[in-house]
Amino acid sequence: MLNLDRLRTLDAVARHGSVSAAADGLHVTTSAVSQQLAKLEREAGQQLLAKNGRGIRLTDAGRLLADHAARILSQVELARSDLEAHRGQAVGELFLGAFPTSARGLFPAALAQLRADHPQLRVRLQEMEPDVSLPRLVRGDIDLAVVLDWYNKPLSLPDGLAKAPLLDDPADVAMPADHSLADRTEVDLEEFADDEWISWPEGEFCHDWLMFTLRGKGVEPRISHMAEEHHTQLALIASGLGVAIAPRLGRGPVPDGVRVVPVRHTMRRHIYAVWRQDADRRPSIRAVVDALSRAAQGVES
Repeated sequence: MLNLDRLRTLDAVARHGSVSAAADGLHVTTSAVSQQLAKLEREAGQQLLAKNGRGIRLTDAGRLLADHAARILSQVELARSDLEAHRGQAVGELFLGAFPTSARGLFPAALAQLRADHPQLRVRLQEMEPDVSLPRLVRGDIDLAVVLDWYNKPLSLPDGLAKAPLLDDPADVAMPADHSLADRTEVDLEEFADDEWISWPEGEFCHDWLMFTLRGKGVEPRISHMAEEHHTQLALIASGLGVAIAPRLGRGPVPDGVRVVPVRHTMRRHIYAVWRQDADRRPSIRAVVDALSRAAQGVES
């Protein structure tokens, strides 16, 4: 008999490409992964892994069994969804990933509501950007992700995922209080052609969006500083070090020395909940999406 947990371990190694990454995805130690794989090799009666330099690779038998494992685990997920749907209760454990401002702006209310309405459901949240959460969602490391795209730059979702819109989040321009445009009721991005910009780090979706948007307005941005957290960006602006795009979700109080001004042609982020289609019928997934939707309505009101 092939053990399901050991097949899950082999599947994780095949998807992640290493024992250590598989251990991180499964939330276990590398020793536990190695032990499971050794037992699976004894059960299969064939070598499944071989050394490859400092790492490992799947043998032909390992790839064959990993392909079967992926299909088996997908069927197990469908069976779990059907059973949970038949029971009609949100129970068990869910792992969620969310980008930081959604974690701050939506999840406190949503998680409190879930705890009150579904006491048998354990939800674990971790902050992560969409370029991290979506691959982990596809691999099955997490059960649901909250992601974003921008009004003029859609986010491409991998196949096999379902999504639900939560809210549209307007974004303003944040600038030092003594900026020449700080007293305006509206601004155009073109008016900041000569300013220094504070951006998200290179490689992040929002940094790429900022460069794309400003260049589309004929502005070649001068990026002076990069900071992942919006609160850090606002602190830099308060010291007169540049301007930045400031989404409203999770923004909190604006520090002294900073003014935020709406853009004439409104810029918006679209916020989504995303999950695997094979888990679509699970009441626990639906409960989380409903709680997030209610939290989003509270933000918009």
